[in-house]
This record gives sequence, structure tokens and C-alpha cells, in this order.
Amino acid sequence: MNFGVPSLALVVEDDPLQREVLSDALKQDNMDVIQCESAEAAELVVARFGVELTLMVTDVELAGRGNGIELASFARQRCPGLRIIVVSGAGRAALPPDVSDINFLAKPYRISDLLDIAHR
Repeated sequence: MNFGVPSLALVVEDDPLQREVLSDALKQDNMDVIQCESAEAAELVVARFGVELTLMVTDVELAGRGNGIELASFARQRCPGLRIIVVSGAGRAALPPDVSDINFLAKPYRISDLLDIAHR
């Protein structure tokens, strides 16, 4: 129970419009949001704020060299309790064994479905 204190979410999406829509929805759900467009930038956020993060939503395809699968694996190693949702418009992503507890949503998805997963 968070007693009205906002949770901290990390949204990693290379499409600015999708990143903003998702961030706005999470803010309306009483979450503070940090936005990144690349895995490299998101890894810095995870390293800095890891224990404070409660949710990370990442697309598979990102700007830069890294991708959302690699990012999910990095985040899981750093933050075992972090709720992670991977999204993709290219079909179901193959998640490595160390991130088998990560949730997957295919684009387009309903924000309500993502929020349901975020609150499990």
C-alpha cells in the first residue's frame, strides 16, 4: 500500500507519440514517470533509480544500439522485484529464461490492459 505516494515508472519507447500517451496514462494512474527512447539511456536510469522503480514498460525496438529484451534482462538483474512489461508491434518477442516472469503485450494494446498488469 503506497498511501497516495506516487510510484516511479520508466517508459522506454522510441516513438515520441506512443511514449507520451503511455506516460500520460501512467501519470493519471498516480505514477511519476521517467521517459527514455533508448536502452542505453534507460540502463542509466535503472542504475541510478533501480530500487525506487516499481514499473518499467519497454518496447522491443528502441533507438540506439540496444533493444528492449536486453534492457529487460539488465533491469531484472539489477532490480529483481521490478515489474517489467515488454511491448512489440512485431509479434511476440522471444524472452530469455532470466526474464521469463516478464509480461508481454502486443501492439496495439489497450492502456487498461497495461494498467491491469501494472497493478498485479
